Amino acid sequence: MKIEKPYHEGELQVQKRAGVRVEGERNGSVIADSIIKGALPFIHQQSMVILGSADDDKNIWASVLSGQAGFIEAPDERTVTFDLSNAAINDHDPFWENTLANPHIGMLVIDLGTRRRLRVNGHIRKRSTQQIEIEVLEAYPNCPKYIQRRHITTNRVGHTGPPSQMLQGAALKPVQQAIIQQADTLFVASAHPERGVDASHRGGNPGFVHIKDNQTLRIPDYPGNSMFNTLGNFVVNPRAGLVFVDFESGMTLQLVGRAKILWNVDDPTDETGGTQRFWEFHIGRWLEIKKAHALQWSFLDYSPFNPVASGTDTPNVEK
Repeated sequence: MKIEKPYHEGELQVQKRAGVRVEGERNGSVIADSIIKGALPFIHQQSMVILGSADDDKNIWASVLSGQAGFIEAPDERTVTFDLSNAAINDHDPFWENTLANPHIGMLVIDLGTRRRLRVNGHIRKRSTQQIEIEVLEAYPNCPKYIQRRHITTNRVGHTGPPSQMLQGAALKPVQQAIIQQADTLFVASAHPERGVDASHRGGNPGFVHIKDNQTLRIPDYPGNSMFNTLGNFVVNPRAGLVFVDFESGMTLQLVGRAKILWNVDDPTDETGGTQRFWEFHIGRWLEIKKAHALQWSFLDYSPFNPVASGTDTPNVEK
């Protein structure tokens, strides 16, 4: 069922300042309190989900959970389940401890190969060592813009291998900076005190995320669907989490910190795709985990919507 008031005060504030209130209201009609029936098979086909959660200190974390295709299932429009026996459980990821105390989570179900994505937010209703059951509170599809296409070549779920290793710190070291500088994809989690946690995607050509210093990133905000779910959350609650994924090695780099929107920034190279809008992320803590997920991907092509000025002039061609 359509949600009568799909936006909170932060989202409405950003829409108004960006001058897209009418577009936001129109696009908000897709936000419902249940998953559309046509998306139920899509969920079952996926091998990866992005999760947002909050820890005891109210830090917001973005996480990656991978598994055999079918480990995520929506038996009905108001329920999503994770079959943990067919998932790659990363014990170092704060998600598992976070959700013991705070069951509210954000989910982004995304298929990089087809550029399809679905946002599902809710709370954990039941959990065991074998399964997590989530009650859906909000669900809606997202547009395919800025997603780089990739194809899964290897799924190591169930295979034994070297254990995952964890590194952590506050200021980025050269290794972590290199990961970010080479990235064409990141996932972001944000939260509203009443509406709960949300997970979303950001993409661009490599270099689209700028490192201002070893604890500050600057990210362009491209034209989108005018909903401003993530930036709206930033207005109300600046705490947020990012995760960068190495699609070949299985490594993840998770960052927690605070976000700030930058408006009307001089953008002579059209780095923002015309919005003149960026957001800065001040890092409070980072967590690098090797072998964090079980998937290996091959790159196909960049999104044709990526602004060319975002970092290097990377061609939109297949590898």
